[in-house]
Amino acid sequence: MTKRKLTPSHHIRKALRNRDSSYHPNHPSYKWWILANVMIGTFMAVLDSTIVNVGLPKIMASFGVGIDKIEWVITAYMLALAVALPTSGWLSDRFGYKRMYFMGMLLFTIGSFLCGISGNENLLIISRVIQGLGAGTIMPLGMAIVFREFPPEQRGIAVGFWSIAAAASVSFGPLIGGFLVDNFNWQLIFDVNVPVGIVGLIATIIIQQEYIHPVKKRFDFLGFLSVSTFLPLILYALTEGNAQTNTGGWEAPHVLLCFAIAIVAFAVFLTTELTVKEPLIDLSLLKNYNFGITNIIMFIFSVGMFGSTFLLPLYLQNSLGYTAIMSGAVFLPVGIIQGIMAPISGFLSNKINPKIIVFLSIIILAFSFYLNSFLTPLTEHKFIMLALYFRGFAMGVLFTALSTMSMLEIPREKMAQASGLTNIIRQLGGSFGVAILATLLSSRVDYHTQIYGEALQSNSEVYKTTNTQMSYYIQREAGSAPANAARQSQMVISSQVNKEAFVQAVDDDFLIAGLITLLGGIPVFWLHGRRKGKEKEQGNPAAMAAAD
Repeated sequence: MTKRKLTPSHHIRKALRNRDSSYHPNHPSYKWWILANVMIGTFMAVLDSTIVNVGLPKIMASFGVGIDKIEWVITAYMLALAVALPTSGWLSDRFGYKRMYFMGMLLFTIGSFLCGISGNENLLIISRVIQGLGAGTIMPLGMAIVFREFPPEQRGIAVGFWSIAAAASVSFGPLIGGFLVDNFNWQLIFDVNVPVGIVGLIATIIIQQEYIHPVKKRFDFLGFLSVSTFLPLILYALTEGNAQTNTGGWEAPHVLLCFAIAIVAFAVFLTTELTVKEPLIDLSLLKNYNFGITNIIMFIFSVGMFGSTFLLPLYLQNSLGYTAIMSGAVFLPVGIIQGIMAPISGFLSNKINPKIIVFLSIIILAFSFYLNSFLTPLTEHKFIMLALYFRGFAMGVLFTALSTMSMLEIPREKMAQASGLTNIIRQLGGSFGVAILATLLSSRVDYHTQIYGEALQSNSEVYKTTNTQMSYYIQREAGSAPANAARQSQMVISSQVNKEAFVQAVDDDFLIAGLITLLGGIPVFWLHGRRKGKEKEQGNPAAMAAAD
């Protein structure tokens, strides 16, 4: 009798029928199929946060709207994602990890389809909300599922491979978006998610085994209401405070009102979560020494990292004249290097003290920002890429090692809560970073413009000579009349002053981002290193089952 050859799907189904008490399937390949499934959702969610930016000018032209309206294409996604993050843990515990992951991916896919067929800006914004709700479910549950299925001694490597999906999205997102917008239409930046989402939905149905938490918790409605009020309002206020359409700036009444309501909502949220029996977000997780400190580091890291991500594209396009696809292409090596270093960092985190890896990567990341503080209107491409090489290396190493240390002592049944809390903290850190550095950019542009303007002496011989020679050049090359050429020459000089002031302000912001990132290295000294005895106990399935 010939023996029937078993395919991977046979092994998976057999493993699903023989799950042991620690919720790990018997077949060793199952967790790797799960990891591949989760990477699909992660790639989609992160991709959509980077691919849309390059398409905003074309969307504005298509709908005939200004920046004050179209900015909500970005903001709506962020707000919906922020609201979905804290509820993903409770929903997955209540209705099942597989079911909620599937629903998150389904919402994201439907939202992407609706974005592609939106006939006006309002429908597009509503569709982005649907996308954000899906992404806010996919991202935390993906990491929670990976950590639940992999034993502690393999989590570093698993997170490293999981990070490849995020790194690929960060790297290829601007490049893909720029290519689609320049060569086709902006709708395709959303449509590309649909076939990927369908593949992810089918993979989820076939691969994942359902897991529902055995203990049913009550829904913390007051906690949900307060955090759903706080997060959107604080993000809106941070975004609107520096918006060009907001003439009142940070002192505008509606911005101050949003801050006031957000502060009250945050106070209610903290009081509720620390006193209610079954909180929506288990803030007691922050009492875990390593988890609490790593989240402080993550917040500081996000302020510097995400707050600086908008600076380089602005510099490249406004100062060096790069196109959308050209500015997107410079980020390609960042994601590749990050994807290569992430699994290596996970392997090293299991071999040596991750504190060393985290601290060194923070130093390298801060150094990359320091290099960017020397940008000029004539900076060569290779110098720009050198700083990005350092940045990709540091990001790939830092995130994996930090995530491994963060979740080292978190029980599996609290993985969704812990992952959701970490994502919320990272989102808030990034929002604060964008608001802070954007405000500083505006103020430093004004400062340097004033300084450079004062240095221009209209009565000086140098100014007169420069103005005269440029006026002659404009007359000869553009055929302008002498009077018009003189005015155009003055405008060129003024434009150059503004350009120099902008670049100098960008340099100041990068230097501040580097200093903020260095602050994230201070709490590393208080982290607990690995203890071999403890690690062996965690690697023992019997001990893990008893602990759970």
